[in-house]
Amino acid sequence: MNIHEKYIKRCIQLAENGLGNTYPNPLVGSVLVYNDKIIGEGWHKKAGEPHAEVNAINAVKDTSLLKKATIYVSLEPCSHYGKTPPCSDLIIASGIKKVVIGSVDPFAKVAGKGIKKLLEAGCEVQVGILEKECHTLNKRFFTYHLEKRPYIILKWAKSKDGYLAPEISKEDVAKRQAVWITNKYSKQLVHKWRSEEQAILVGTNTAIADNPQLNTRLWKGVNPTRIAIDRTHRIPKDSNLFDGSVNTIIFCEENPAQSQHNIIYQPIDFTKELPFQICEALYTQEIQSVIIEGGSKTLQSFIDKGLWDEARVFTGSISFNSGTKAPQLPEKPVFTQSILNDTLEFYDKN
Repeated sequence: MNIHEKYIKRCIQLAENGLGNTYPNPLVGSVLVYNDKIIGEGWHKKAGEPHAEVNAINAVKDTSLLKKATIYVSLEPCSHYGKTPPCSDLIIASGIKKVVIGSVDPFAKVAGKGIKKLLEAGCEVQVGILEKECHTLNKRFFTYHLEKRPYIILKWAKSKDGYLAPEISKEDVAKRQAVWITNKYSKQLVHKWRSEEQAILVGTNTAIADNPQLNTRLWKGVNPTRIAIDRTHRIPKDSNLFDGSVNTIIFCEENPAQSQHNIIYQPIDFTKELPFQICEALYTQEIQSVIIEGGSKTLQSFIDKGLWDEARVFTGSISFNSGTKAPQLPEKPVFTQSILNDTLEFYDKN
């Protein structure tokens, strides 16, 4: 690993601290180096707050060193006015002459313009250091801007014999309680994942049967936007999804006349392919990532259309013998780990 890769790697480590808090902005880390020593570092912590480069520059105690220092940043410095001024302007104004960048920003308002501004100001700019790793860091941001859809994570838990849920009696159906397959540590991990993504989606049957809250109650973090598919408004209005505590989107055939607090009804055409329409609608609403948690029909529909990026599949230690079969993925897992008596498999479509 050369010197530039060493410091871009540090930028990536810093940027990861912002996961779940920067939407719709990307994850960005930055360090300032003088004589092979970090003199300032920072990351973008929250949308609307100072960007990584600003935090790194402000962390430098001896500002006279800025003109002799090199600034490293995982993503191209912005060149436009948004909620904060352009970072490229600050770099130039600070007298920094050497800039090393991990990857170019795909966002149309930046996309090379920040680099161009730096070059025109006489800065020495290097681009493409650990570029693949920087793309992976911002896989949600890149997918959203380049593919015009959210980054899609599939997640489910299945029994040892491959079922999402057992066959249950009418009495149990009326209770509207989820049957837990995994242990409490796996459950807490899922809530951590929810805090990292912008939205979470379930189908009608899952919303009715499990009455899910789809929040981060077991982990400190931002609740994702809740999404449910409900063609004919079958989900009971006393469901947790309608408690008004979290922004919620309901994909339906017709928008009901009565609106509700924090509820958006999004009409779509149920005679056409739902996954593509859902992706288009979520893109329009600036949602960069979504976890699809169920049920089997909803998950399989996205798999069949190739509309997914990664999958996280738990296998518990219990068996059901019959019930709702788990979805089928064409790929093999890229990584497997154990969480006590649970097995967790990670799949990557790419």
